[in-house]
Amino acid sequence: MCGICCVVTLCSQHAIYDFFNKDILCHLQRRGPDSSQQLVKTVSDLSYECLFSGHVLHLRGLMTPQPLEDANNNVFLWNGEIFNGVHVADVENDTEVMFHHLALCSSEADILSLFSSLQGPWSFIYYQASHHSLWFGRDYFGRRSLLWQFSKEPGSAFCLSSVSVQSESAHQWQEVPAAGLFKIDLKACATTKSLSLRLFPWKYSCTEKAAEAIFSNVLDQVSKDLPKDIPLVINASELCLTAPVIPLNKTISEASGGCPSTNVTNTIHMVSVETLQGFLAEEHRKKLVHQFIGVLSEAVKRRVLSLFRDEDEKSREIPSLSKRKAHIAVLFSGGIDSMVIAALADKHVPLGEPIDLLNVAFMVKEHAKQKGTTKKTTWEAQLGLPCPQENCKDLDAATGARLSCFDVPDRITGRAGLKELEVINPSRTWNFVEINVTLEELKKKRQQCISHLIYPLDTVLDDSIGCAIWFASRGEGLISNQGELKPYKSPAKVVLTGTGADEQLAGYSRHRVCFNKRGLEGLNKELEMELDRIASRNLGRDDRIIGDHGREARFPFLDEEVVSFLNSLPISEKADLTLPRGVGEKLILRLAAKELGLTASAVLPKRAVQFGSRIAKLESTNEKASDTCSRLRLLAVDE
Repeated sequence: MCGICCVVTLCSQHAIYDFFNKDILCHLQRRGPDSSQQLVKTVSDLSYECLFSGHVLHLRGLMTPQPLEDANNNVFLWNGEIFNGVHVADVENDTEVMFHHLALCSSEADILSLFSSLQGPWSFIYYQASHHSLWFGRDYFGRRSLLWQFSKEPGSAFCLSSVSVQSESAHQWQEVPAAGLFKIDLKACATTKSLSLRLFPWKYSCTEKAAEAIFSNVLDQVSKDLPKDIPLVINASELCLTAPVIPLNKTISEASGGCPSTNVTNTIHMVSVETLQGFLAEEHRKKLVHQFIGVLSEAVKRRVLSLFRDEDEKSREIPSLSKRKAHIAVLFSGGIDSMVIAALADKHVPLGEPIDLLNVAFMVKEHAKQKGTTKKTTWEAQLGLPCPQENCKDLDAATGARLSCFDVPDRITGRAGLKELEVINPSRTWNFVEINVTLEELKKKRQQCISHLIYPLDTVLDDSIGCAIWFASRGEGLISNQGELKPYKSPAKVVLTGTGADEQLAGYSRHRVCFNKRGLEGLNKELEMELDRIASRNLGRDDRIIGDHGREARFPFLDEEVVSFLNSLPISEKADLTLPRGVGEKLILRLAAKELGLTASAVLPKRAVQFGSRIAKLESTNEKASDTCSRLRLLAVDE
């Protein structure tokens, strides 16, 4: 994973460093702590100049500083992982592999074919010297961040960067849409002193008919957020990228029906693991579940093994257990998504290597803590989980003892999930990292850095999720050592997350609302929209947040083969929202969890991180998730 940046000026009166400031450089260096360097390309006869800045987090093959430059003056910046599609040997670095393949491309069609073949997350910037062209873009799901900023003076300068900073003086930064590859003809732009963009969009098939309508729709979507003086055009030849996944299967069988005749989801049901066993008695369903486990397991395997491990560099001897460190961490709530990811990671992470389970909790307000001391929620009682205060000692934080003020729902289910994982593999060292955050620290870190990482997003929801993920992925907390909690900081460079499960498997409460109103046809449209917008709603933000700690976010549920498998199934095979919470949503994943040996966690209802970690209750309870968050805006005013 890397921090990449490119600044282009198209007229001599603008200095590159007017746009590339020390604050952006600092954020980029945090993403790539292992190597940082800059390269400036000046083309005097055409009056344009480019600064390329690369910051590397070393994960695969030999350490490869960026930017890369070849004998033909081409320059490449890469923030990605190739998991499939283009061969990368164990000893190779995928940045060098990609640059080599790009150098062999003799046409636009060749470049598009190369990027169409990739599986894995990526964003990139490529300067093609012979054509004075700048190519850039993000993968189909937008799993890697890339932002752009245009100068206030039309056509004079622009900047691309993995991360930015808020500033009142500068033009607004925006996320580069994950709509395809963009190309800028720098020679033409320098001549006319005006900037224009060409887009090569994603399509399911480049032989599709009705291309004109598809191109027009993409053009409208991307153009609406661009400055009015910057034209965007579809390439004249209508070349495109082939989407790496198949279209969503919207088949609705008669048996699965449409809208439920009665809203059975409002009825209280006692859900147990035995409920899932009945579904697995159906041969067809059990076969699908095992296929799903197989494809998801392979996705996890690619993400935990595509990683340089220290001991491989030396004698290849396995160090003693006491000296082995975790290379893989999981954002861990004890919910169904993180439990399945952890259970599958256990199958592929080398034996004897710890796995870090990062569990975040925000301090519960005193009055809220008192209200919850004697009463279990329905799901806690149903699953036999302890009350929030049970088995916890109210001792001073300095002693490293467990404090009940951090016993939020995700901490409780996290501990329960840890016990399930220890049953599945008692020989594995599971580092359950209790990450406790006070209101004071939250406010301090939000002002210092988190608000910049969330930017340009700005809603209450972005604030809650962004702050929770930042503290969780920092990995600083307490772990149990012979019954005593001791300080610990995760050394893992890779963080696995469950992002993408809810969007594909109808995991959100809004999906039940949609189903009750519009039936399966409406639900299918909703799920299709979820994946279409996941780049702009989630993934750029999460990449910036997690990358700030010098760690890389990896998303097994958004592996191209996992998405294609799930897209191939009708909705009735993936979820059944006529069933109660804890079973109906993400049904196929719950059945997979049961087959993997998980128990109570397999029937836990969905609980969003902002509620499970209790950050949503910490500062204001009267906000809507979609409101603009004043706490994120304040920083720009203060500056």
